[in-house]
Amino acid sequence: MPSYHIVVCGSLVPDPLQTLEPISTPTGPALKNEMMLPAMLDPWAGHALFEAANLAKQHPGSKVWLVALGPKAKLQQVLMTIAQKVPFELVALDGPASGFAESAEVAAALAGAINGITGLDKTRLLLFGGWESASRGTGTTMQMVGEHLGIVDQFQGVDQLTVRSDGSFDILERVEGGKHQVSACAGAPALLGWATGNLPEPANNPQVGMLNMRTAMPALQRAKPIKVTNDGVAFAGVSLPRQRRDTRIVKDLTPDAVAREIVEWITRD
Repeated sequence: MPSYHIVVCGSLVPDPLQTLEPISTPTGPALKNEMMLPAMLDPWAGHALFEAANLAKQHPGSKVWLVALGPKAKLQQVLMTIAQKVPFELVALDGPASGFAESAEVAAALAGAINGITGLDKTRLLLFGGWESASRGTGTTMQMVGEHLGIVDQFQGVDQLTVRSDGSFDILERVEGGKHQVSACAGAPALLGWATGNLPEPANNPQVGMLNMRTAMPALQRAKPIKVTNDGVAFAGVSLPRQRRDTRIVKDLTPDAVAREIVEWITRD
């Protein structure tokens, strides 16, 4: 049975229950009181991490790394909760986790950190991450990390990974129209950008948390400072989405008539 070296790329995002207000600063767009907002692991990256841990558990000899870019103080805050979920080894980068950070620079920094992992066998490498991001919704970061690492077998919108006995695997990918396609891959190395997957969030395990924190705290202390300059990127402005609500109460409309009115309202502007 094959074993894998699984690297999960994931960063922190502000808790979505908080009010997020974009502002302009001398260094570019930011969120108001961003450093004061409670943070959490990006939900998309969280699914990737849980899938990685589940795969490693099924294949003895496998190992999971979490490569995270963010302010050290915030990473430590998030680790206090995520470290109790599944076993992994942390590779920390001290830098901005803003949704306004240019994904090309973020990808280059993540790829550099992955290349520096001691003992990483790239012939057994599975690179996991979020298909999208709660802060970087471009869906481009993971693709560029894979390109930096020379991984050409890339799959996005993954909901399921099934490994065969010969080391090849079938991948269930989301496509348009609420459908899935099944892709086949001969084996590692490969990149998988996860959607929501099929696994529930693991329960907290204090013993797993203590084991993880033994290596996580030294990793945070050794975190390499990363500067994301956004060179060549200009923002014309940042603002909250405009809120609109037009409510009418009408009885006895057919579903087709309701649908037509919704389409007309959406396309009015």
